[in-house]
Amino acid sequence: MKISLVGQLQLLSSTVTMLAVPTPSLTATLARGGNYPAAAVPLVALGTQSGTIDVVDVSANAVASSLSVHNGIVRGLRWLGNSRLVSFSYTQANEKSGGYINKLVVTCLRSGLNKMFRVMQKPERAPIRALRTSSSGRYLLILFRDAPVEVWAMTKNPIMLRSLALPFTVLEWTLPTVPRPSKDQTSGASDEASKLSKTSSSDSKGSSTEGSHDDTSESFAFALVNGALGVFEVHGRRIRDFRPKWPSSSFVSSDGLITAMAYRLPHVVMGDRIGNIRWWDVTTGHSSSFSTHREGIRRIKFSPFVPGDQSRGRIAVLFYDNTFSVFDLDSPDPLANSLLQPQFPGTLVLELDWLPLRTDKNDPLVLCIAGADSSFRLVEINANDKRLGYAPHIRNTKERFRSMPICCPILLPSPHALALRMILQLGVKPSWFNTCSTTIEKRPHLIPGTPSSTGDLRTYMINIPPLGDSVVPEMLLKVLEPYRKEGCMLDDERAKLYASIVDKGYAARFAFAATIFGESSEALFWLQLPQALKHLMNKLLRKPPPNTVATISDVDDTSLLSRLSSKGKTTEETGRDALSHGQLRLMAFDQEELWKSASERISWHEKLEGEEAIQKRIHELVSVGNLEVAVSLLLSTPPESSYFYVNALRAVALSSAVSRSLQELAVKVVAANMVRADRSLSGMHLLCAVGRYQEACSQLQDAGCWTDAATLAASHLKGSDYARVLQRWAGHVLHTEHNIWRALILYVAAGALQEALAALREAQLPDTAAMFILACREIHSEIVSNLGISDDESSSSVKDELLNLRALDPKNEDVIAVDEYFGQYQRKLVHLCMDSQPFSD
Repeated sequence: MKISLVGQLQLLSSTVTMLAVPTPSLTATLARGGNYPAAAVPLVALGTQSGTIDVVDVSANAVASSLSVHNGIVRGLRWLGNSRLVSFSYTQANEKSGGYINKLVVTCLRSGLNKMFRVMQKPERAPIRALRTSSSGRYLLILFRDAPVEVWAMTKNPIMLRSLALPFTVLEWTLPTVPRPSKDQTSGASDEASKLSKTSSSDSKGSSTEGSHDDTSESFAFALVNGALGVFEVHGRRIRDFRPKWPSSSFVSSDGLITAMAYRLPHVVMGDRIGNIRWWDVTTGHSSSFSTHREGIRRIKFSPFVPGDQSRGRIAVLFYDNTFSVFDLDSPDPLANSLLQPQFPGTLVLELDWLPLRTDKNDPLVLCIAGADSSFRLVEINANDKRLGYAPHIRNTKERFRSMPICCPILLPSPHALALRMILQLGVKPSWFNTCSTTIEKRPHLIPGTPSSTGDLRTYMINIPPLGDSVVPEMLLKVLEPYRKEGCMLDDERAKLYASIVDKGYAARFAFAATIFGESSEALFWLQLPQALKHLMNKLLRKPPPNTVATISDVDDTSLLSRLSSKGKTTEETGRDALSHGQLRLMAFDQEELWKSASERISWHEKLEGEEAIQKRIHELVSVGNLEVAVSLLLSTPPESSYFYVNALRAVALSSAVSRSLQELAVKVVAANMVRADRSLSGMHLLCAVGRYQEACSQLQDAGCWTDAATLAASHLKGSDYARVLQRWAGHVLHTEHNIWRALILYVAAGALQEALAALREAQLPDTAAMFILACREIHSEIVSNLGISDDESSSSVKDELLNLRALDPKNEDVIAVDEYFGQYQRKLVHLCMDSQPFSD
C-alpha cells in the first residue's frame, strides 16, 4: 500500500470535533420525496467546537457552506441520505437542578434551515453520547450515557419507535451492500453488481428468522458490556432479532471491552480497548482475530467496495493515541500487510472516514482525515496487490479533484510563503503573475503585460519602500520565480483583485495579503487603520466627526475583501452599512458607531420579555445618555418586583440630572412603594447622575464591561479622558484577549501610536511593525493634504501635532529600532529562501 496527500484545507472556522461522509444506499430516496435514489455527493460535513457545521466540497477542495447550528460543541454528526444532517450538542443545567439539556437538530443543506426535534421541557438525567443513522437515512439510533437507546424514524416529523434498555457499548448500522452504479459503467460491471445484490439478498433471507427480507428493512450490529454480540433488524415500526450464525465461544474475549465496530453484510468487525481486532461472518459463523499491538481502538471504517475489487475486507482503524492504520482482512497476514501512518508524524487524527465516490476498481481509495490542528485532509491510498495481479491505475490528482491548479500560497514552504506575502505587501506589478508555462493548457490571462525572467526584477516592484534593505525584494522575486513560471502564485480571479487595489496604498495591499494567508483579523485591522487615524486627527483639530464614516476608497477596499473572502461574490452593502455589518463592528471605536450599536441593542431588548431584558435595556439607555426614557422605564417597575427598590433608587438619582419636575415625580412614585434590594451596576448609574463619568467608566472596566465603558465614554467624555478609556481597553484586549489587531485599532484611535508600535515589537512581528509605520505615514500625509489647515483654526501646538506624528518620526528611537530589526528580518528571510528548495510536481 502507498499513501499520499491529495488535498488539504487549513482555514476552517474552528477546531474540528466530528467528521461525517454521506453513504446513501440504493434504497435512500431524495429528502423531498420521490422514488429516485439519492446520489452519492462529494461532500464532507465537519462539526466544530464553536457549534458550526462546515460542509466541504472535496471536488473543489473548498468549504461550500458554513452553517451555525449549535451554541456549543458539536458532539455528534451524521448524514441522513445525501442532503440532510442530524447533529447534537448538550449543556449542563444549573447546579441546583442538575441534569443535561440535550439539543438535536436536523439541518437541510438545500435550504439551510435547522429544525429541532425531541425537545424536552426539563433537563434530562443523562447526556447523549452518540448518534447512528442507517444508510437509507430512515432510522436514527440515539445513544445515551447510562440510559436506554432510542430508535427514531426520521420522517418529516421524526417519530420515536421504541427504546432498547440493553447495556450497549457500541452500535453500527450495516453499510450499503450493493455498489452504486455509475453513468459510464460498463454492462459487465452492472451485471456483476446485480449478482452481488442477489447474493446479498439471499444471504440475508437465509439468516432471517421469518425468512423475509426486503429493501425497506435495515439491520444494525451491537456489542454489550459483557462482550455479547447481536444483530437487530428494523422493518417499519418493528424491531426483531436477526439471529445470525454465531461464532465459536472462544471468539468473545473478556479481556477487552469492545470500543469500535463496523458492519457490512455479511461481516462484522470489532476492536477493543487493548488493541485486538476481531471479525465475524454473520451468514457462516466463521471468525478470526489478531492483535495490532497498539492502544485501544476508537473507530473502524470499511473502505468502499465496487465490482471487480479483489478485497472486501479493507478497513481504516483509528486508535486512541490519534494515529491510524489501514488493514486488509482478506490477506493471510493483515498485520504484515498493514499501512501505518509514517507520512504525517506530526498530525494527530481526531476523526476519519472513507470518501464513498469510487465507481471503478481502478479508482484509488480516498480517506478523509480531520486533524487536531483544525485541518481537513484528503489522503489517497493505493493498494498494489501483485499476488492477485491487481495494479490500480494512478490518476492525476489535479484532474481528479480540480480542473485547474490549486493556487494556495499557504501550502508553500514557510520561507517562500513569507516571501510571497512580503512581495504582495510592498507592491508588485500585476503583470508579474502572468506566465507562459506549458504545463497549464490555455489558462486565461486578463491582466495586460508580459513578464520577463531576465533583467532587473526590481522593475516589477511598484516602488522601493524607505524601510528595510532595497536589494531584498529582487532576491525574493528570484526565489519565487519557479512558482511564478508554474502559475502557482495566485489564480486569475485573485490576481485581478490584486490589480484593482495595488495602487490604493499600503493599507489596501496589507489587507489583501492578510486575507490571502487567512489572517482575517489582521485584514480588518488594515482596513480600519485609515478610519482610526482620521478619528485621531479630528480629535486633535477638535472638529466634529464627519457625517459619512467611509470614503469611496474605503468602501471599495471593504467590498474587495468581501469578494475575496466569498470567492468573488460582491457585497451589496455600501458606505456605513458595509462597516456596520460583519466583523468590522468588532473594531468599532468611533462615537457614532458605538451609539448605533447601542441603539440596535436597545431595540433588541424591547422585543424581549422579562426583568432581565428590562434591566439590559435600562443599562443601554443610560450608556447612550437617554435618561428621560430610562427614568420612565424604571418608574414602570411594579411594586411586587424584586427589582423595584434598586430601580427606585436609580430613578430618583437619574431624574435629578434631568429636571426638577421629573425628580419630584420620581420621589412621589418611590415614596409610595419601597422594597428592600440592590443590584450590581447601580453605583455606576449613580455616578452618571452626578456627572462622574470617568469613575463610572473605570468601574465598568473593572467589572469587565469594556464595550459598555467605551459607549459611556463616547457619550460623555472628550479629549484625553476618552482616550484614556480606549487605551486601557486596548491593553485589556492585547494582554487578556490576545487579539493584537483589535488592540492596535484601539491604540491608534486613542492616539497611543507608540504603544501600538511597542505591542507589535513585543509580539515579534518586525515586518508588520514596519508596514504599520509605512501605512500610518501614508494615511497621515493624505489627511493633512486634504485638511487645508489655516492659522485661525488651531493653535501652533495643535498644528505641530497634526503635521508631525511624533511617535512615528524617523528620528524616534523606536522607529529606528523597527527599521533595523526589519532589515535583519529581511536578510534572514533571504537566507532561508535560498536554503529551501521549491516544491515541484
